[in-house]
Amino acid sequence: MGTVIDVILPCLDEAAALPGVLARIPAGARAIVVDNGSTDGSAGLAAALGAMVVHCRVRGYGAACHAGLEAATADLVAFCDCDGSIDPGLVLDFAAPVLAGTLDLVIGRRRPTTMWAWPMHARLANMALSGCVRRLTGIDVHDVGPLRVGRRTELLALDHQDRRSGFPVETVLLAARAGWRIGERDLPYQPRAGRSKVTGTVRGTVQAIRDMSAVLAR
Repeated sequence: MGTVIDVILPCLDEAAALPGVLARIPAGARAIVVDNGSTDGSAGLAAALGAMVVHCRVRGYGAACHAGLEAATADLVAFCDCDGSIDPGLVLDFAAPVLAGTLDLVIGRRRPTTMWAWPMHARLANMALSGCVRRLTGIDVHDVGPLRVGRRTELLALDHQDRRSGFPVETVLLAARAGWRIGERDLPYQPRAGRSKVTGTVRGTVQAIRDMSAVLAR
């Protein structure tokens, strides 16, 4: 089977999680690990495990996502965290509606597998942001989470401007403005491997809210 989908994995010091994540990349998918300045050897480990590695010198989640999108070559792409919280083996199932032509963008709606998988402060922030997105777009989405699947050329044409944590919200807003058919499906969400740098901490969540709120304001 050739490459059906490129899985873009923004990465900042995820050496503890990478072996498990890359082992679950399904046949027909290619892992693109976008290293965003790791100091724990993540980039070398990912390369040794067979992933394509892209080095993104501009710090920020959105910058890493955009660099991965530019490096991808498959028709379909998935954005996925590489901290072990999401099983990348699910990406082909999530891609099915896009392949079938019934949806243009599929978003994973996180469903925590344990009470520790998704801290309450992060859940509440996501609920508030998702509510804002629903009011602005009229689209029934309940998560602005990390797993998103669409077609590479169409995602590039959205012309994202955010290079920080607002990238997922911007994707939904731009896609809605472009008239895309957007849907979501449940996504098992597991405790991450290693130390959280964003939504697992109050400080990280506050920064993510600021970034996403700035996108909403624009």
